[in-house]
Amino acid sequence: MKKKTGRKREFYQNLKKNWLLILISTMLIGVFFFFITLGNIHTETYNIERFANASETIRSPITIENEQETQRKTRETVQSVEDRFNISEEITEERLSYTKEVFEAVSKLEEEAPDSEKNNEEVTRVPLTSQEKVQRLKQILSDEITEELNDGVFASLVDMSEAQREEGQEVLLEALEETFETGVRTESLASARSNANEIITYSALDEEVTKVLSNLAGFAIVENSIYDAESTSEARKNAASSVEPVMIRAGEVIVREGQTITNEVYEEMQLVGLMNNERNIYPVIGLGILIILLSSFVAYEMNWVTKKFNADKRKIASILLISVIVVSLMKIVSLFTTQSNQLFFVVPLATGVLLIKQLIHERTAIVLSVIYAILGSIIFNYQIPGSLNIEAGVYFLLSQLAAIIFLMNVKDRLAILKAGAGMSVVNIVTLLSFVFLSFEKYAIGDIFIQAAYGVGAAFLSAVLTIGLLPFFETVLGILSDIKLLQLSSPNQPLLKKLLTEAPGTYHHSIMVANLSETACEAIGANGLLARVGAYYHDMGKTVRPHYFIENQLAIKNPHDVISPKQSAEIIISHPYDGAEMLQKYRIPKEIIAIASQHHGTTLLKYFYYKEKDKNKEVSESSFRYPGPKPQTKEAAIICICDSVEAAVRSLKEPTEEKIEEIVASIIRDRMTDGQLDESPLTLKDLNLVQRTICDTLKGIFHSRIQYPMKEAK
Repeated sequence: MKKKTGRKREFYQNLKKNWLLILISTMLIGVFFFFITLGNIHTETYNIERFANASETIRSPITIENEQETQRKTRETVQSVEDRFNISEEITEERLSYTKEVFEAVSKLEEEAPDSEKNNEEVTRVPLTSQEKVQRLKQILSDEITEELNDGVFASLVDMSEAQREEGQEVLLEALEETFETGVRTESLASARSNANEIITYSALDEEVTKVLSNLAGFAIVENSIYDAESTSEARKNAASSVEPVMIRAGEVIVREGQTITNEVYEEMQLVGLMNNERNIYPVIGLGILIILLSSFVAYEMNWVTKKFNADKRKIASILLISVIVVSLMKIVSLFTTQSNQLFFVVPLATGVLLIKQLIHERTAIVLSVIYAILGSIIFNYQIPGSLNIEAGVYFLLSQLAAIIFLMNVKDRLAILKAGAGMSVVNIVTLLSFVFLSFEKYAIGDIFIQAAYGVGAAFLSAVLTIGLLPFFETVLGILSDIKLLQLSSPNQPLLKKLLTEAPGTYHHSIMVANLSETACEAIGANGLLARVGAYYHDMGKTVRPHYFIENQLAIKNPHDVISPKQSAEIIISHPYDGAEMLQKYRIPKEIIAIASQHHGTTLLKYFYYKEKDKNKEVSESSFRYPGPKPQTKEAAIICICDSVEAAVRSLKEPTEEKIEEIVASIIRDRMTDGQLDESPLTLKDLNLVQRTICDTLKGIFHSRIQYPMKEAK
């Protein structure tokens, strides 16, 4: 236990030493992210004179209100509001009553008889002259009427026949009512009287009558529409409040290439800060804070990867390299992307997470997919500082998550193409959701084009992944599941060699592979790596296959004719012969490590004790494997399963009790001998491994287990 505790302490000390690697890697990736996205938030300034021609199309970097233009628009709107007037019904009725009064007075004057008889006495009256009638009429009319109308109008009215007066009154009142109804203002008084005169003139009356009526209309028509200051002010306030602020939107074209920089354009450029040589530092600060935050998540994930894979620097290097490739790819496509040509839909961004899931871990792929989506929303913001392309971010995130989900049950490289098919469906559905959520109307052709973008992005991601995977496997030496599956094929030259030259060892390796894979999966280790490592772990036995008991079929044991020391040398050499052979065939170093470590520094007990019977002073070190001891969980489990399989296979009657006893004793022996001290296996892991191996062996040897029978009484 002390050795185990010391090993654990040493392991964590080694992890702490990797903080420098993580820090440097995080700084590198953070600096790269910062400078690759700086152009998307950086406000470019110009030194342009008025009335010069623009050398390029200039867009507004920000959204801001053009207050001067808003004020001008408001002023024009307020000025366009007409004055509000109220038509006074009192004035209208008053003027109409004056007109009626004139006609009624004339009619009443005419009704008075020129002579009459009283008490049978004949009284003779001389008829009134026109002048007298006028004087009499002026006595009974209101002062307002007599002061404004001359005697000629009254004389003409008196001289008219009753029929002419009635018809004239009707025409005049109709003209007055129509004129007053529309309202008469001070400035329109003359035109109102003129309109009334036209109505009178075009009537069927005599010229003398129309002339009198025109004079009466001129008298009757006065201003009846009075200016309403309160209503006018309210209307202008409402008009001013209804004016929308004149905004210069981020990304809006201020001037196109070749156009003249007018005063208006120049002022707009000043307003949005394009003429200010002092660049705005706040967007840079904001970007720096965001990049630091994203880099912190990357650093946390790198720390997890370091602990998970025993400080494997290749994993860290792959994260850096994949991130550079993916982000650079987005930046290149963004240079050709416009708001009308949304090429980000065709970016094969899922390539990164497909590689990371195969080369590192699914969790790392998920974390980096979120980071890549956020960076994509910045890179594809059409160089509008302060804005994020949420549509691009959502599309990238869903596409990458689909890639991670659909890349399952990897058996060969076709699994990546199948994942591409699943991605294409998700991409199309996402793009259709954008179309239906938009207020814009899309043509059927546009929808098909965007769907083609989604399918293209999915299959480009799959093809790039297939193309880049061998690069990472070869240059960085990272072992992927696809590579492991290729190595597990029976058609591999080394496995064919093992099968033909050492068939017993081949069968033994298959059994060890089954046990190791099950045990590794039980504790969360890499079961596929354990299976493939078990296939190749005894490849060194093909050098001298007949010196190993599983290959001695119907032949004499060659160890019977040589010394125990020679036998030990032959047996002990097989892990290292195998490692040398695997190196020659360029097998990944994880497999080579398993082959060289699967016996650790264990003692070759049979030949040691056989030699000790002859020589009491024999050195135990001569009969021990030189190591190294198992360094990984997979190597340690193969070390256990190798011995367990051989021991159980030697049993004539493998009962459950014997199997459990053998497994427990072998694990106990490996622990007491210190063979597991350098592996990350815990006691909890070992207990679970022991139960899993026992359950698997019971299933394998079930048909051979003989259960005790009850004795007959």
